[in-house]
Amino acid sequence: MERLPQQKERDTETGQETTEQEGVRSCPECDSTALARSADESEISCEDCGLILEEESIDRGPEWRAFNAAERDSKSRVGAPTTQTMHDKGLTTTIDWKNQDAYGRSLSSEKRSQMNRLRKWQERIRTKDAGERNLQFALSETDRMASALGVPRSVREVASVLYRRTLDEDLIRGRSIEGVATSTLYAACRMEGIPRSLDEIAAVSRVDRMEIGRTYRYISKELSLEMQPVDPKKYVPRFCSELELPDEVQSKANEIIDTTAEKGLLSGKSPTGYAAAAIYAAALLCNKKKTQREVADVAQVTEVTIRNRYQEQIAEMGIHD
Repeated sequence: MERLPQQKERDTETGQETTEQEGVRSCPECDSTALARSADESEISCEDCGLILEEESIDRGPEWRAFNAAERDSKSRVGAPTTQTMHDKGLTTTIDWKNQDAYGRSLSSEKRSQMNRLRKWQERIRTKDAGERNLQFALSETDRMASALGVPRSVREVASVLYRRTLDEDLIRGRSIEGVATSTLYAACRMEGIPRSLDEIAAVSRVDRMEIGRTYRYISKELSLEMQPVDPKKYVPRFCSELELPDEVQSKANEIIDTTAEKGLLSGKSPTGYAAAAIYAAALLCNKKKTQREVADVAQVTEVTIRNRYQEQIAEMGIHD
């Protein structure tokens, strides 16, 4: 229920008198000023006595009924919402790939040939110049890499917005389209709190790790992106899930990270290696032992990194190996 703004007026539809005291509208039954409008905005009622002051039977929904998602989609007469992940924001017409008419019947061979030609020309006219073609390629690359990384739709939207900003600021000049697209995706992952390491990003990209890092630092500086250091605890659930470790190991790993980070041990360390070492230590403490090689493969770090961070962590916590 939405609380109404206080106002001074007479209810003209119901003919009911409203008490006027210092410009405050009140209930004629109990003189309460706690009036609220229902969620569908069909009526105004008193929250104290329940009296209905105004009633409007307005149905703001569609004129048809649907009982499941498939039926709702089939009856809907509107298109998909606009999206930043497409160069035209999804506003142009798309010819369906199914060779069927409106009644679901198969098209003749002559009609199929005609539809194939129409699809081909539709793809050609969607981009009017080289700039739009490059944007289309960059956004398709972003979508491909995001799918390979398994990140949600929100990350793809943010990455697409960042790439459009680099175009507006003319930051892409002298750099590869793939490099900028990969860097904006990496930045979007960090901004949305779903971090992926540079090695993971580079594994699905067509550019090397060094170029991604260099381009990311450049665009984050030019676009004034306020990036906080990645919290190693954000890697723990994913790594534990891939290692098939129970919740107690995850909780213990988070405890190790919190305790050692408070003592300044995290400064200057890689968050993925730090999280991997904490998981390895937690697994040993919880009697769910995993080898350093298994943890290193999941975290995409070396066994030496895990071994060094692990020894530092248990020494700081006063645990003897």
